[in-house]
Amino acid sequence: CILKCVEHQYCQQDASLEFPKGFLWGASTSAHQVEGGNTNDWSEWEKKNAQRLASEAAARFGTLPNWKDISQEASNPDNYISGLACDHYRRFKDDFALAKKLGHNATRFSIEWSRVEPEEGVFDTSAIDHYREVLQTCRANGLKPFVTLWHWSTPLWISQSGGWENPRTIEKFLKYTERLADEYKDLIKFWMPLNEPGTYVGMSYIQGAFPPQKRLALFSANRVFKNLMKAHRGAYRTIHQKVPDACVGLSHYAVFMRASRESFWNKRLIQILDYYRNWRFLDSVDDANDFIGIQYYHADVITFMPRMNGRWGFIDAKSAGSWTTDMGWDVVPEGMYYLLKRVAAYRKPIYITENGIAARNDRARERFIRENLRDVLQAVTEGVDVRGYFYWSLLDNFEWDKGFWPRFGLVEIDFKTMERKPRSSAYAYQKIIAQNSL
Repeated sequence: CILKCVEHQYCQQDASLEFPKGFLWGASTSAHQVEGGNTNDWSEWEKKNAQRLASEAAARFGTLPNWKDISQEASNPDNYISGLACDHYRRFKDDFALAKKLGHNATRFSIEWSRVEPEEGVFDTSAIDHYREVLQTCRANGLKPFVTLWHWSTPLWISQSGGWENPRTIEKFLKYTERLADEYKDLIKFWMPLNEPGTYVGMSYIQGAFPPQKRLALFSANRVFKNLMKAHRGAYRTIHQKVPDACVGLSHYAVFMRASRESFWNKRLIQILDYYRNWRFLDSVDDANDFIGIQYYHADVITFMPRMNGRWGFIDAKSAGSWTTDMGWDVVPEGMYYLLKRVAAYRKPIYITENGIAARNDRARERFIRENLRDVLQAVTEGVDVRGYFYWSLLDNFEWDKGFWPRFGLVEIDFKTMERKPRSSAYAYQKIIAQNSL
């Protein structure tokens, strides 16, 4: 607390200040991570890579402090097959009723493109009716829906034709967007066409960890970036043509970065990375956003590696290790304050659409929520227009190439029985929501 008073010039009595009236409180999910039973590019990739990911688990995660706790699960190929996930596709009514019980007044989820349009130009009316029922259930539970149209997974016919490297995917995505805007124009106020486009580009075409696994494919990465930018702009126009009073925004992953040591190259690297990781996409689509969704999880310590042996060639990004999640991510809550102050320059309403921690120790989750919200509140008291907060995630879920072992949920899932059990942190969050303050 003393350190934060020095950094942000606020004192202990300020911690009791309230969040703005009408502040939205909720949690987020994504279709592929919770629904189960999907057939898309990710489901096919999982089947081909599960054995490899299991065999690499010790090398990837063996240095984590909790390796003994996760080793059996992380070394099992079944961990990397989404399968039923959380069975949310069939249990969404119970899950949204639980969110209401926990005090939430908003929720963020995604619609699975591969369900709605399993073949090019063929729209599945049963899937469209399902998501209509999902939206109606949200409204019945007093949950304002924030709906993402693409959360990384794509129909097989899209990936087989080149995915986002193919500029024709833009046109196909816009037809999908137009159909959803026609179907749900009376049910959705907040639309988010794309989830974390920068993260997708980085993980798929720089790190090569996600499908289509092209490591350091810089030209492809830039092509995909530009196609996603055009897709967001097009979706913004398409949605507003169908729903004039819609609020359309970008969900944007932002990272707080620090230099490992004071040097010219480290400082220069941070300037370059800060632009490409944090602000390039926002700068490119600034006029096609009614609001900005910020997704903040961790900080990186940046080091220049002249021998090209870093995480991204001559760039290394590591955790400082002072407070790390079960996934080894460096938790720096004051990074939230810094990023919100930067985003305020775009002069758009801000929603924190993801902020969460992988932690089997639930006390860490409660601390994470409180400390990040303290920095959100500090930014609000200094005039930053933050209007909502969504914890990631409502449920324990399938965490992409890491599978099921990371536990992010406010609600614990027994993946054998699918039993839901709210954690203590869910009730601590409920109390914050009820008071609308810390």
